[in-house]
Parts: sequence; C-alpha cells; structure tokens
Amino acid sequence: MKPLAWLGSSLRDTRSFPADARRVAGFQLWRVQMGLDPNDWRPMPGVGAGVREIRLHTGREHRVVYVAKFAEAVEKKARRTSDRDLSVARERLRLMLGRRRRNG
Repeated sequence: MKPLAWLGSSLRDTRSFPADARRVAGFQLWRVQMGLDPNDWRPMPGVGAGVREIRLHTGREHRVVYVAKFAEAVEKKARRTSDRDLSVARERLRLMLGRRRRNG
C-alpha cells in the first residue's frame, strides 16, 4: 500500500468536507494507495504531469487533486476548478517535486 503525503493545508481542507464526502474521498484515496484508479477522475495537465483530479459526487461537488505517479497527494475542494485552486495545486506539486529531489 502506497503512503499518502499531505502538503500545505490539504489534510485540513479534506477534513473540512462533509462526512459523506470525507467517506467517499477516503475510499477513493484508498483505491489510489492500492494501485487502482479512482471511480471518477480526470487528468489535470494544466497543473502538471501525472496530476489527477478525483471527483466526489455527494450532493455538493468536492475535488481531490493528487499526483498519480508518486505516492504523495494534494487536495482541494470546489465545484469547478478555480484559478486559485489550480494555483494551489501547482504550488503543492512544486513543493512535492522539491521534497523528492532533496530526499533522493
């Protein structure tokens, strides 16, 4: 099972989801950890290579953004991916890549 790495406020942001969205997000992230694809996802090449968005449908739309080719993950929520959220995802990807370079 691949570990999850939470960057910035991603864990706190995900914990702020309603209970049903947290449950679905947890299950979908478990699938990723097990090497499976989430049930509903799309690539986000505008953020970076290997970045994917999991779509959570629970009455309100929530999103979880993660890097597919690494074990690390980043999250955020929104109905439509806002420019601000894309910027946050890009910054977290930059941080993750820097962390990976430092740790070999």
